[in-house]
Amino acid sequence: MVERESGCGAGTGEQLSSSSPSLLCRLDQTHVPMLLARVALGGVFITQSLAKIAEPIHFLKVIREFQLLPENPPFFINMTAIGMPWVELICGILLVIGFRMRGAALLVLLMMVTFTTAVFLRALGEFNTLGIPFCDIEFDCGCGGGKPINICRKLLINSGLTIAALVATFSSSRFLTIESLFKKKS
Repeated sequence: MVERESGCGAGTGEQLSSSSPSLLCRLDQTHVPMLLARVALGGVFITQSLAKIAEPIHFLKVIREFQLLPENPPFFINMTAIGMPWVELICGILLVIGFRMRGAALLVLLMMVTFTTAVFLRALGEFNTLGIPFCDIEFDCGCGGGKPINICRKLLINSGLTIAALVATFSSSRFLTIESLFKKKS
């Protein structure tokens, strides 16, 4: 016999009635992981997107330094420099307020995987070119700070944000969200 229990099972909310909830299920039911993931991701993405929106030319230059997008036609690289910060801002706001969280978290997860891969590949290129120890490499990653950052530190931070994005994508918690407020009124 299968019974529904909020936040349990492989993303479906289903669990066998004869077994006790897993540790991950019980942790998700506390609402703490999702709340922390939402606030952390949303705060980081809002803050960093505002810095990019304020300095679009600087962000465009940083994107060019990564050499991942074609420069001709310039449409793609220009639209990335203009559009990506706004997508980041919208996702950050949606996560913080708790509306359409799964979609926003999935998009953030995809961005985190893409950003982390790009930073790693650029650092690997500099490692091969400069011949200095990998963890001594520093450059402006384009995250919005405008200052060079230690690559090993950046990769560690991005790994944490990626884990938070995974939590936000797969958690069923809707504690302190706009979605939960609308559901109660319906």
